[in-house]
Amino acid sequence: MDIAEVARQSGVPASTLRFYEEKGLIRSIGRQGLRRVFSPNILERLALIALGRSAGFSLDEIARMIGAKGNPTIDRDLLINKADELDKTIQKLTAMRDGLRHAAVCPAPSHMECPKFRRLLGLAAQGAIGGADAGKPPRKRGSGKA
Repeated sequence: MDIAEVARQSGVPASTLRFYEEKGLIRSIGRQGLRRVFSPNILERLALIALGRSAGFSLDEIARMIGAKGNPTIDRDLLINKADELDKTIQKLTAMRDGLRHAAVCPAPSHMECPKFRRLLGLAAQGAIGGADAGKPPRKRGSGKA
């Protein structure tokens, strides 16, 4: 299957496929003219990569788990740690959602007079909600780093 067909069937752009190949996540089996050719199991490998990305794993973590030869070696401890991390994220997002919903219907004259909103504000200031980047300046776009 050539790179255009893989891109069409998987929905992954050819540029991303080339990047994944550079990172060692996938391997072409040859060339057809100037186009890379991949084995049919490439679609399953791309599905594993997509699943890992959806779960929040880095490409390096995914590369270690799926192995260079295509035989996945799933690190169960890494999966447990990621699941625990997701639980913490869910708790933070749930608290944020509940706080925002309360603030939307709070009878206080202003949000700054609402005790629950003030508590939410305090947690945000401490970095207890909002993720690891809370309180940091936003990253500049277009820096070329991926």
